[in-house]
Amino acid sequence: MKVKIKELLSKGVGEVIEKESLLQKLNSKKKLRIKYGTDPTGPKIHLGRASVLWKLKAFQELGHQIVLIIGDFTAQIGDASDKESMRKALTELEVRENMKDYINQIGKILEIKKLEIHYNSEWLRKLSAKDLLKLAMKFTAQQMIQRRNFKERWDSNKPIGVHELLYPLFQGYDSVAVKADIEIGGYDQLFNLLVGREIQQMYGQKPQDIMVLKMLPGLDGEKMSTSRGNVINITEEPKEMYGKIMSMKDEMISDYFELSAPLLLKEIEKIKKLLERKKVNPRDLKAKLAREIVKIYHSEKEAIEAEKEFNLIFKAKKMPEKIPVFYAKKREYSICNLLFDSKLASSKSAAKRVIFQGGVKLDGKVEKDWQKKIKIKDELIIQIGKRKFIRIKTS
Repeated sequence: MKVKIKELLSKGVGEVIEKESLLQKLNSKKKLRIKYGTDPTGPKIHLGRASVLWKLKAFQELGHQIVLIIGDFTAQIGDASDKESMRKALTELEVRENMKDYINQIGKILEIKKLEIHYNSEWLRKLSAKDLLKLAMKFTAQQMIQRRNFKERWDSNKPIGVHELLYPLFQGYDSVAVKADIEIGGYDQLFNLLVGREIQQMYGQKPQDIMVLKMLPGLDGEKMSTSRGNVINITEEPKEMYGKIMSMKDEMISDYFELSAPLLLKEIEKIKKLLERKKVNPRDLKAKLAREIVKIYHSEKEAIEAEKEFNLIFKAKKMPEKIPVFYAKKREYSICNLLFDSKLASSKSAAKRVIFQGGVKLDGKVEKDWQKKIKIKDELIIQIGKRKFIRIKTS
C-alpha cells in the first residue's frame, strides 16, 4: 500500500496542495471523493487529458470514489487558463455533439460502473444572480487579471471577456456541489483549483487538497491541445498512433513514458539515465513507447502490426501491405477534391496546403500543382504525408 501511495504522489505529479493533509487522508483508509472536471471542447480525448485519467485510475484502484464532472455548462463559456486570446464560445448543440462519445473513451481507462458521473449544468443552471454575486464578492478583479495569460493579454491590449473572469467561480462551485476531498488537474488549472478551495470554505466545507500534474507536450513541443492540432487522440487508428509517437522529438521521450505509459517510477528513472548517458538509441525507446501506448488503447496484436508496417515504410521504404481502397465515382477529379473525397485531407484548404508543402505523391512522384486534374486509373496510389495512403479503384 505504501509503495502505491508513493507512486500515486510522485509519478507525473508537479505539485500537491496540501501534501501532508493528502497523505494523512490516504493513510486514514477513508474513502475519498476525487474530483476531476473536463470540458468537452472537442469530441476526442487526447493523451494529455488521458494522463489525468490514469492518475484517477490509480486512486480508483486504491478504493476511492472518482467523481467525474463533464462540463457541459462550463464548455459553453470556455476556460481561458492557457489561452492567448478569447476563445470561441460553443453552443449547447456543439457541446452535446462533442460529448456523445466521451464516456466510451473514458471507459478505455476508468471503470465506468464505479464512477460517479455528473454534468455541471445540473447545479450551475440553477444558480441565481444573487448566488453569482455571492461567489464574485469573494474575489477581486486584480486576482483574476494577474493570472499570467490574462496579464499578457491586458498588456498587449487584447480583449478579456467578463465571462472568462467568471469561469473559475463556476469550476470552483463544482467542488462545493460534489463535496470534493481532492481535485486533480493539469498545471494550467492551478488557479481554478485554488479558487475551488476558497469557495468550499465559503460554504462551510473543508477545502479540497489539490494534485497538479505535469503537462504532456504535444507533437510540436507546445502544450498538447485540440485547438493546436498537435495531439495524439486515444481513438487514433493503431498505425497512425504508432507513427505519431515515432515522429516526436527525442527530448519528449521521458515525459511520455512518465505520463502516458504504465511503467513504475524506477523503470522511468532507468530510461532517463540511459538517455542522459547516451547509452540507448532514442529510436528504440520510441518504438518501445509506441508499442506500449498502442497496446493500451487497442491490443498487443495491433501494436505488433503497427510496428511491422511502420518499419516496412520507413526502414525498407516499401508500401504498406494493406492500403485502404477509394472507389472513384468520376473519371476525373481536381487533386484537392480527390484528397478531400477520399478522406486523405480534412478539407480542401488542408489539401491545398499539404500539396504546396510537397506532401502529396501520385504513384511515388511528388505533386505540387494544387490545380491539377487527375485522370482516374485503376491502382493509382496516392500518398499524403508519410503514413497515409489510398489505392484508387474505378469499379
